[in-house]
Amino acid sequence: MAASTLTSEQWDAMDQVRFSTTDAALFRNATIILMSAVGRSKFSIAADLGCSPGTVDHVRRRYREQGVTGLYNRTPPGRTSRATPAYRAALRQAVQTPPQTLGYGFSVWSVGRLAAHLGKHTGINFSDDQLRRLLHQEGFSFQRPKHTMKGKRDEAAFGRAQAELEELKKKRCVPMPMRC
Repeated sequence: MAASTLTSEQWDAMDQVRFSTTDAALFRNATIILMSAVGRSKFSIAADLGCSPGTVDHVRRRYREQGVTGLYNRTPPGRTSRATPAYRAALRQAVQTPPQTLGYGFSVWSVGRLAAHLGKHTGINFSDDQLRRLLHQEGFSFQRPKHTMKGKRDEAAFGRAQAELEELKKKRCVPMPMRC
């Protein structure tokens, strides 16, 4: 692309696109076109912007073929997710609701239990791994529950046993005679 390929109106339009976006890829693509217009090589552009020379070629070609609209990212290939907005809303609602209020006998959601609950109520089933990804996309963190006996044991007896164990640890160990 030579320096004379962009008119001043095209240059202004490209600057407008570049500085009005929050999309890093669109900013990079517009910058590639502007850098190309001043005569920079694809290798120097790629080095400065941290992309490959192939990306520079691709952006230049899309700009020549489609104009400014070629700079915008297309939708990714592949089928659309089965996690509809309604499913995601049900997911957020379920995660924020204690399971016992929904009639379950447990107090903590596991991914498997959550998947079963949502499958029953929405008719859409996901594997545990896929549900973990959806939870992460929705901004939820999760950990495996830590099972303890706290609150279910005699705390006084537990304290005495802990003290007795500490005393046993402090006592001098008598070595056993070796047998041949």
